[in-house]
Amino acid sequence: MRYLCFFLLFCYTTSLVAQSTNHKDSAASTLVIDSAKQCADEYFYIGGIKISGNKKTKEQIILREMAFKKGDLILGGDLKKKILASEQLIYNTALFVEDSVYIERIVGNIVYIQVDVKERWYFFPLPYFRLVDRNFNQWWVDENRSLDRVNYGIKVEQNNFSGQNDKLTVWLIDGYSQQVTLRYELPFIDKALTKGFNIGYTYSRQREINYATDITNKQLFFNLTDEYLRSITRYDLTYSFRPQQKIRHYFRISYNDEWIADTVLKINPSYYPNNLTSIKYIDFGYYFRYSDVDYNDYPTKGYLAEAFIYKRGLDHITNLWQVGVHGLYAKTIAPKTFIHIEAAASIKFPFNNYFFSQSLFGYSYYQMRGMEYYVVDGMAGLLGKFTLHREIFKYVYKNPIRTKTHDKIPFRFYAKVYSDFGYSYTPYTVNNVFNNTLLHTWGLGLDVVSIYDFVFRFEWSFNQLGNNGLYLHARSGF
Repeated sequence: MRYLCFFLLFCYTTSLVAQSTNHKDSAASTLVIDSAKQCADEYFYIGGIKISGNKKTKEQIILREMAFKKGDLILGGDLKKKILASEQLIYNTALFVEDSVYIERIVGNIVYIQVDVKERWYFFPLPYFRLVDRNFNQWWVDENRSLDRVNYGIKVEQNNFSGQNDKLTVWLIDGYSQQVTLRYELPFIDKALTKGFNIGYTYSRQREINYATDITNKQLFFNLTDEYLRSITRYDLTYSFRPQQKIRHYFRISYNDEWIADTVLKINPSYYPNNLTSIKYIDFGYYFRYSDVDYNDYPTKGYLAEAFIYKRGLDHITNLWQVGVHGLYAKTIAPKTFIHIEAAASIKFPFNNYFFSQSLFGYSYYQMRGMEYYVVDGMAGLLGKFTLHREIFKYVYKNPIRTKTHDKIPFRFYAKVYSDFGYSYTPYTVNNVFNNTLLHTWGLGLDVVSIYDFVFRFEWSFNQLGNNGLYLHARSGF
């Protein structure tokens, strides 16, 4: 029986590799062999882990993501789960376009593991061209496709700078706003690979400023062609702690120096507190993240949870606290079909009506599909989103340019239907239709998912005002 068990397990993992084309197509993600369950009560000793394909990435960075290590004694029923979990964790480092984890050979009850990876391109000296508006539709419709509302320049990113999944970033941006950003992130600085840091500097200035929100929940802008209206200087330092593979803690401190022109104060005296045109403050933040999903940027199963506490300023002028939570649950309910249930909540205090404290819906992950043309300010908010996804097509493009790491580029197409709910609370008198009322949108769409964390979304959405239309969104690891 034992020898049969070894044979079945070996055949099982070998078949995973033979059928694997890329991480998301890996048979390890879907294949179940009932006969292998006979191994559930057998123990296997991890005799060694061999890694290939990592030309730049250091081995300890990959081993850090494994759900087991050399010398572990694991039940056969758990080994399959740990192999799959290791594959997912390695892929979610965003260092590789493909990875496979499988049993290379078995000697008695000793198992030898093989890890094969294909590294991404890590150096991106890319021309930078990005709309400054919150989404494509707002720029196309509300701003009449104005090229004056575009940032351009060069964005240099050296990922995996020293082979330790560290990242060096230099941004030199001109156009609508001017920006200089320097940043370095090193996720691990200790031998246990649990502690890291992120340090950065940003300076930006702009000739146009969003100074208020009108009664129709649209942003109001003011600009001068020959004068800068706002500038921000920021220095920040983040300490990260990762005691387990799925858990991360972040502690951040930053120094901020913000300035607005006198002309802004004339049209909105409550932009900053006490009619100030300049504020300087230190802020602090603690962020917690738990992630157990198969793919960070487009999960089909698993869940993640995030929470944060933010403190701005040490005086009564800039003082603000904010507490928030965010969660996502993804579950496969049928072959090629899965659901997303997402929720978020936050509150700021003490309540105040200063404009620079009010942003909520339309920013960060407080996005409702069908509300792309609107923002909803507030001091507290709730968000709920439900999406049903169905994979309808997949295609692997064979690269005509010979390359060992990018010979195949996968594309997956998902149809979806969705419904979003939101609520933004403000204690102050407002004359618009969205504050202190339940918001509801719904629609259907198509998502295109590919390598380098590329997700392109086509969505036809409806909102409670009776508006509907096609909205386009893109996100990419570039």
